[in-house]
Amino acid sequence: MLESDEVKISSEKVETVTLREMKKEELEALVEFIYSDGSVLCAKMKQHVLYLAADKYVILHLRDLCRTELISSLNSENALDFLELAQIPFDTVINDVAFSFIITNISTIASSEKFKLFVVNNPYLAVEIMKASIYSDGSN
Repeated sequence: MLESDEVKISSEKVETVTLREMKKEELEALVEFIYSDGSVLCAKMKQHVLYLAADKYVILHLRDLCRTELISSLNSENALDFLELAQIPFDTVINDVAFSFIITNISTIASSEKFKLFVVNNPYLAVEIMKASIYSDGSN
């Protein structure tokens, strides 16, 4: 699972793995999940980084659980974040759910400050959202 990460072996033959992209709390949540035989779901699962770590380290069960948790917490405040997250490892399920939610709630989401920043950082996705919202209104 951790083959691509740097593994150091000291003189005592103790292996150390460095996961620089994870915060302490996120690493603790990942380790807790791994050592609980996959049965422990914690509040930290909703964090994007844990989802990304599950994808990066190919922990499919955790990735699927995180996906389910993320989707169940989808709202107007985080829909753009989830759409953006779905692009990193392209996740069709999160992408489609977030995209549909955004189109359904476009009047609220498009008037937010968060949307203005999203447009700057994700112009292609913003164009796709606007095209879909125009077509969903029945205009062509």
